[in-house]
Amino acid sequence: MNKNNFLRNIFMLFIIAVNSLFTSAAQPQPVAAAPLRLAVAGITHTHVYWILSRKKADVQIVGIYEPNNELAQRLVKQFGLSASLIYNDLDKMLDAVKPEAVAAFGSIYEHMKVVEAAAPRHIDVMVEKPLATTLQQALKMETLAKKYKIKLLTNFETSWYPSTVKTYQLVNDSNYIGQIKKVVIHDGHQGPKEIGVSKEFLDWLTDPIQNGGGALIDFGCYGANLMTYLMNGEQPISVTAVTQQFKPAIYPKVDDEATIIVNYPTAQCIIQGSWNWPFSRKDMEVYGQTGYVIAVNNSDMRLRAQPDSVEHTLKVISNDVAVYEDPFSYLADVIRNKIKVPENGLYALKTNVTVVRILAAARESAKTGKTIFLKK
Repeated sequence: MNKNNFLRNIFMLFIIAVNSLFTSAAQPQPVAAAPLRLAVAGITHTHVYWILSRKKADVQIVGIYEPNNELAQRLVKQFGLSASLIYNDLDKMLDAVKPEAVAAFGSIYEHMKVVEAAAPRHIDVMVEKPLATTLQQALKMETLAKKYKIKLLTNFETSWYPSTVKTYQLVNDSNYIGQIKKVVIHDGHQGPKEIGVSKEFLDWLTDPIQNGGGALIDFGCYGANLMTYLMNGEQPISVTAVTQQFKPAIYPKVDDEATIIVNYPTAQCIIQGSWNWPFSRKDMEVYGQTGYVIAVNNSDMRLRAQPDSVEHTLKVISNDVAVYEDPFSYLADVIRNKIKVPENGLYALKTNVTVVRILAAARESAKTGKTIFLKK
């Protein structure tokens, strides 16, 4: 190569490099999405500690409504938050901070008030489980959500479990066990007072109006939610329930033991919610025509299906299935339309109206001693 060609090549490389530099600089750089502006309505439910202590940048708390000022100031100090976030009037907070969504962490009875305030302002809502204390409340909340076209989600701990999603896949997508015949679901712990919940939480959790009941509502709701999900939204035929007070000295106003039988044309679900277990538990057993799937906890599973002669064990993690282990990340992605809540999904409004319908029938059955047949 002669000297002129060599210099020409060097010059061309220089021009290419300079062009590349300016082209790169001119390209729009990706901009991080602004965090979801979230308001918190009520802080007496201690599940609120998660969002108050959460450090992820996808959600920002812009306001906290709590009429109990002493509790509000205590939690603000505990979690290192600004006192300027606190409001004692829900409507004023919503108008002042203009959130994109509200997370309700007051009593179950107070969910209605939150939706009544948020829906006309076109603010999406996520409530803690269950959706409502009564069917009348649930239906009114559903009407408001549809009228104002807001998203209304219900948050259950078992919705975060990889084992829950894997169970659904094995039962419905893979047909691993054939048609569902019997499901047995156990939820609960030693009792809210026994495990040391806060006074503010205990006060309404043991109130038949504010909570809608005791263990039947507190832990029966998990089974109703899971079974409705597994059955793809199918409505049950009837509900039969028995409740008891094993500890009337501690829980004089509400049941602490509940067994609910939910009947379908081709399946049966037995839900056991209790404040009397010797330890905390959330597990379910699903039996089909040809096998079973048992979710022992959030990740451990036991499986067997014909023609297997032995049981298999499986540990499933979030990388194995499409599951959000953080409900606030889920809420943010739903509101930003990154994902859609399935019509019969665990968080879905339709599912959780059915949950309240089952719980209302169970409460009536326990009170009357009769099987309650549900209207189509």
